[in-house]
Amino acid sequence: MKEQFKLVATAAAGLEAVVGREIRERGIDCQVENGKVLFAGDVRTIIETNLWLRAADRIKIIVGQFPAKTFEDLFQGVFALDWENYLPLGAKFPISKAKCVKSTLHNEPSVQAISKKAVVKKLQKHYHRPEGVPLQEIGAEFKIEVSILKDQVTVMIDTSGDSLFKRGYRTEKGGAPIKENMAAAILQLSNWYPDKPLIDPTCGSGTFCIEAAMIGMKIAPGFNRQFAFEQWDWVDKNLVQQVRDEAEQMADYEADLDISGYDIDARMIDIAKKNAQEVGLADVIHFKQMRVQDLRTDKVNGVIISNPPYGERLLDSRQVDVLYQEMGQVFAPLTTWSKFILTSDEAFEQKYGSVADKKRKLYNGTLKVDLYQYFGQRVKRNIN
Repeated sequence: MKEQFKLVATAAAGLEAVVGREIRERGIDCQVENGKVLFAGDVRTIIETNLWLRAADRIKIIVGQFPAKTFEDLFQGVFALDWENYLPLGAKFPISKAKCVKSTLHNEPSVQAISKKAVVKKLQKHYHRPEGVPLQEIGAEFKIEVSILKDQVTVMIDTSGDSLFKRGYRTEKGGAPIKENMAAAILQLSNWYPDKPLIDPTCGSGTFCIEAAMIGMKIAPGFNRQFAFEQWDWVDKNLVQQVRDEAEQMADYEADLDISGYDIDARMIDIAKKNAQEVGLADVIHFKQMRVQDLRTDKVNGVIISNPPYGERLLDSRQVDVLYQEMGQVFAPLTTWSKFILTSDEAFEQKYGSVADKKRKLYNGTLKVDLYQYFGQRVKRNIN
């Protein structure tokens, strides 16, 4: 099996730079592109990036790239790849996904079928199996993806399994909640640091608060879940456990954090508390049922992060307009606090009553949203 791999971390549009920064912070050189970050590494790198990247969607191995304008080009290109270095005899290897964009080959089911046929033929040849006898796919699963962009084919194997946003702590969720990795990315795009107070006044199931606590305590986001690569026989289980143990040793469960989540819906507060308990943070985050207009604080230099109702979450446009107006009125006296508000409402600033210092375009799934950023006027705190 291989010792070094070409790897790609996929990311939502607008979050690639955050993922790139996370990878560089791990001492890995990388190249940031639209929707992805390219890098290289060994098996340990695969384990660490899956376990530690907070903003990425998935980690994939790039098996190879080649041009193809015909199905024969596709077959020969896939056949030429070194599948024997990835797929042991007996492995399951579905072509789980094919995507064709601006390419001569555009029939995605046919791309899947041709690619599967090419991999089968290559493995039959390598493992000396007769062509007429089907390969027994009874072992660990290696999900293969084929992407064709402008007639350039990229063939990948997914190492993550479930998307990395699935941390494993959500016992229940409300309507259209923000994904965990997007919440983590927005926290990293903000000017919040663990020594600052953090408030989410529309916390829903508690995602922002939980992700902030995990950042503050240096808890690996993937510690509570399993990954596809853990079933592969060429990934040393002792190495996986070693990397997990190292992550556990890095966690700072004694960190002093000031994180609060409020919501008008008592049921959502109960869900948020259960989710925090699932990840072991029940005593770290303060959740309370409260209306936005009742928010008051004497603390300074804090950060407010909010994902208020919008788009498919918008039930009554008038109610949402009132909520935005109330947010503007309630937050205005908090001059030392920075505010980061995510919404798809292009009239948000008008309803909020203030123009943002900065606005960043993001995508929550397929929905275009903006992160409105209002920076507080920092004051020195009195130290007695």
